[in-house]
Amino acid sequence: MNVAEFLLEGKEDGRRALLVPGRDYSYGELRDATHNLANALVNAGGQKGDRVVLAADNSFFWVAAYLGTLQAGLVCVPLPTSLAAEDLNYIVRITEPRFAFVPAGFSEKHGDRFYGVPVLAPGDRTNGRNRGNGAALNPVQHTVPESVCSARHLTAPHDLAALWFTSGSTGRPRGVMISHGNIIENTKSIVQFLGLTERDCIMAVLPFHYCFGASLLHTHLRVGGSLVLDSRFMYPEAILQRMQEAECTGFAGVPTHFQILLRKSSLRKRSFPKLRYVQQAGGHLAPAFISELREALPGTQIFIMYGQTEATSRLSYLPPEWLDRKLGSIGKGIPGVKLCVLNEAGHNVRPGEVGEIVAEGGNVTQGYWHAPEETAVCFRNGKLYTGDLGVVDEDGFIYVVGRAKDFLKCGGKRVSCRQLEEQLLQLDELLEAAIVGMPDDVLGEAVKAFVVPRQSGCDGLETRVELYCRKHMPAQHVPKEVVVLQALPKSSAGKVLKQQLREMATAGQAECFTH
Repeated sequence: MNVAEFLLEGKEDGRRALLVPGRDYSYGELRDATHNLANALVNAGGQKGDRVVLAADNSFFWVAAYLGTLQAGLVCVPLPTSLAAEDLNYIVRITEPRFAFVPAGFSEKHGDRFYGVPVLAPGDRTNGRNRGNGAALNPVQHTVPESVCSARHLTAPHDLAALWFTSGSTGRPRGVMISHGNIIENTKSIVQFLGLTERDCIMAVLPFHYCFGASLLHTHLRVGGSLVLDSRFMYPEAILQRMQEAECTGFAGVPTHFQILLRKSSLRKRSFPKLRYVQQAGGHLAPAFISELREALPGTQIFIMYGQTEATSRLSYLPPEWLDRKLGSIGKGIPGVKLCVLNEAGHNVRPGEVGEIVAEGGNVTQGYWHAPEETAVCFRNGKLYTGDLGVVDEDGFIYVVGRAKDFLKCGGKRVSCRQLEEQLLQLDELLEAAIVGMPDDVLGEAVKAFVVPRQSGCDGLETRVELYCRKHMPAQHVPKEVVVLQALPKSSAGKVLKQQLREMATAGQAECFTH
């Protein structure tokens, strides 16, 4: 089945699907726009498998363009509008897009990169913007008879639906090849373990160009629920107020979102009687913050999850009822996913032994676009080798100890940056913390800590962090340097960019970043 049809079939036309500032969109409006854009792509010469760049903020336009591309049998390439020009050049070159859905400002800024590619921007109602010799797209309408919506290419489960780009080991983005079957299988699984129904309404602050954000779209459309689209997280009080007004039943975020809500907002003072659950993924949320979240939302289910773009989205979850007993665990594989931890010999590790987390299931993708060598490393015999190191306990629950590349070797012993960050974040003054290595003549590699204070006016924070570390850490783990930043550098999805911090540590620079 085609993903677009899988998500939209059987939904009542008048039911709310997307809530954006100042406007609600129904399933009928979304279905009509999806069908119209699918027809436009095919009638303009789009062939099955052609790539379509989509670079826009979360909006009705984004959702309709995404679903229309998939329904037509073409392959969507979702990108952030903040993408660096060098990365955009590379992605356009290797994907050779046939069409592009982008805002007017984006196409004007990067117009040369789309020469010859028909471009449709939000708000276009007469014809698609046309650069070069490409054929213009048809107008976007909101009322299209079902009988007209026949222009599409049939899709099979193994056919590509999207190329989701993520950071690569070479420094260049790599496109994960995600099929219609991958999305459908992962969506079914997430719906099952979250218990989603048509009554659910999620606050979507995560960008849809990020696989975690897209999974919110997939799952809630599938059950006939609704999504509140709001990109104002830099103003957390506005988000909390909107959640109350829209009576949201769910919220999803990466660690940064929860850190800010817990230590920089009025979350604890507000009431959310309809909030049934929250989802956390996209990185490690320190146990100190999980405990704070439990206290702030005592009547809400907290789902701690783990996933990768290479697995479409989700791989594991920790059931809320196990949160206290297994604090810090990512749980076990979601329905339909076999998740294990293997040693270097390829055998299951014993409890407490460190190994690589390996996944198998219908959500494991086909590899990387035009990158056979990297694909061969991570995808073997139908399994995904995640590159994350973990341990299991006696009950089979998995704990991530860090990325294979996110360890330091201090005085000849390996130490997980994640574990050091967890310890630092127990200091109540801190909002965020990140650990990287720096060259050291004695230890070989010393600890460098980048910290963000919870409140402004933090004179002497470096000294207090150092004293705290000397009290709670072995001597070789105490940071050689502590740098206070206004914010950690992050991707458009809110993930901390460790590589930028490593470059700063190597260069001996300490620039200040802002949200």
